[in-house]
Amino acid sequence: MNDNTTSLSWNAGWAAATQRPSEGFHKNWAQEGFADQTVRQIVRVTGSGTSARIKLSHRYGTAPLELTGATIALADKGAAERAGSVRPLTFGGARSVQVPAGEEIYSDAAEVHVAPFESLTVSLYFARPTGPASFHAQAYATTYRAAGDQLAAADPAVFGETTVSWYYLAAVELADGGPARDDTVVVFGDSLTDGFASTIDGNRRYSDALAERLADQGTPRPVLNQGIGGNLLLNDSAWYGDRAGDRFRPDVLDQPGVRSVVVLVGLNDIGFSEIELPTYRPNPDQSPAELIAGYRELIRQARAAGVRITGATIMPFKGAEYHTPTAEAKRREVNPGYAPRASSMRSPTSPRRWPTRPTRTRCSPPTTAATTSTRTTRAIARWPPPSTSPRSDHAPLGPAM
Repeated sequence: MNDNTTSLSWNAGWAAATQRPSEGFHKNWAQEGFADQTVRQIVRVTGSGTSARIKLSHRYGTAPLELTGATIALADKGAAERAGSVRPLTFGGARSVQVPAGEEIYSDAAEVHVAPFESLTVSLYFARPTGPASFHAQAYATTYRAAGDQLAAADPAVFGETTVSWYYLAAVELADGGPARDDTVVVFGDSLTDGFASTIDGNRRYSDALAERLADQGTPRPVLNQGIGGNLLLNDSAWYGDRAGDRFRPDVLDQPGVRSVVVLVGLNDIGFSEIELPTYRPNPDQSPAELIAGYRELIRQARAAGVRITGATIMPFKGAEYHTPTAEAKRREVNPGYAPRASSMRSPTSPRRWPTRPTRTRCSPPTTAATTSTRTTRAIARWPPPSTSPRSDHAPLGPAM
């Protein structure tokens, strides 16, 4: 992996968890890849800086990936970029780069002045066929594609094709010439974290709301979303990413300046075994003891790295297709089972639970019981309290609310 180290100290700006190429719930280009095409992706950062670099992931590639050119710019409406903000990206001083199969690579620094909650475009041109693309399936942000090299195109209308996934782009890191930050918060989990069914281009995931809340309270910090819709605590999935225990280090502990992680995962391990669907496999019947052991492994990894971990209880999910009395009994046994071992334990569900129906959350139609409405997302974001204490204090995210 080429870190392309410079004198700059790099801070978290934006990140997304990388998945194997798959069909997904929405049309995407992961399995077909790209050939003589430009892909323009839009991401909203929660940090700020005067320089930026990107991280490209070819984690699931089987042959070298050839990137012909790339740019970064401040985003305007749709696929448009703000005039005068486009900057070419280089890799070790070269405009093109070859990424070995299974590897990740950083670009060089580019001068980009960006404030918190501004959006950036990252455009990638692939002259030669890429093969299937490592990607993040459920971005709920529009990605654009155009034929040929359109890195310098002034007319955004050339980008006539769209999906709602991100391709190869794993992170945007920012620097401002100052020291490295050590207050990054990572939210980690499944669809409730990933933002499944949230408004496209609305930036309404709970990580977005949490970052906004922290800024409003005068304690701004980067918040990274490392959720994957359908993710499992104990099993890898062709559709839903590597199991949480295996991806915890690269997706959480290896992020710049990480101090706190909020973990909300496990519902799918309980629910998938209750019904037979091809996309839910593997779906073994996991015992509460096995799930609790999986949580404790995440806790062990976080503590060994000096990162504060806050565990979220599994939310009520009656109304979901896989809710059964057996699944509900598991949820009730698992929730208290790992609480004594976590650095902090919180329930995000209590303010959104029906008073007379404790197995349901107040999810607004047409949201399913296993996903979140915008109101529920905002409620979850009010739950993890912020921390202003130094990383070395090993302090919780803050006082209980």
